[in-house]
Amino acid sequence: MSDYLSAILARKRRENSRRRRHVAAMGPVERPPQPERSERGIRALRRAPGEPPSVIAEVKFRSPSAGEIRPWSPGEGVRVARGYERGGASVVSVLADGPGFGGSPLLVRRVARAVSVPVLYKGFVLDPIQVDLAYDVGASLVLLLVRALEDSSLRSLIENIRALGMEPVVEAANADEVDRAVAAGSTIVGVNARDLSTFRVDKNAAQASVARIPEPCVAVFMSGVRSAEDFRDVAQGRADAVLIGEGLMHAADPGARLSELLGSV
Repeated sequence: MSDYLSAILARKRRENSRRRRHVAAMGPVERPPQPERSERGIRALRRAPGEPPSVIAEVKFRSPSAGEIRPWSPGEGVRVARGYERGGASVVSVLADGPGFGGSPLLVRRVARAVSVPVLYKGFVLDPIQVDLAYDVGASLVLLLVRALEDSSLRSLIENIRALGMEPVVEAANADEVDRAVAAGSTIVGVNARDLSTFRVDKNAAQASVARIPEPCVAVFMSGVRSAEDFRDVAQGRADAVLIGEGLMHAADPGARLSELLGSV
């Protein structure tokens, strides 16, 4: 695990501890399961025969590897998300983490209220208290990182997410992690072409790992798609869906750029 990822996870544990104390002081909150969230998320991502992969378009203003991706301004995250929806996004992903990524749970809430497509909560989820937060801000999908979790914790969080009617998107980095995600009972399995230990992108290795995902699962290719050629290459493989962030956020009009990519296949 990279030093940067280790630092993020340590910070998340501290944040979770503080939030747990805050939640305890507020008292219990009823969260009735909303299975339509999960159903919409899975349906949005599963690739129809003869169609190009679905796109998870990501709202991400910064990253540890790229620094600033797009200048932040009030309302910009919602404007970008609405543009993604107009451009053909099946799902909008929103970074819920502030340091290093420029997101927040509040931004997830604002986007979920502004678009009609399902929203993916990306926030280095380690604890059920974060799952509750994802539910509260309106997410349909919640990212889990195989590399950050023991198998027992991964299975437990998958159950927690589904108990509230959402669906986990379980991110792997290689073939071994794909096998762990599948063994844990994941329905949606993603492979990140960017190695979180080195931040290098290896699209060929990612394609090979995506091909390993069994057909009953929804397979997602994550990161590294910046051009129409990249998108066409991924479209020829196993992926039901493609997550694109920086390749859209760098564009003057991210939604229009997404429309161009979808039209290239």
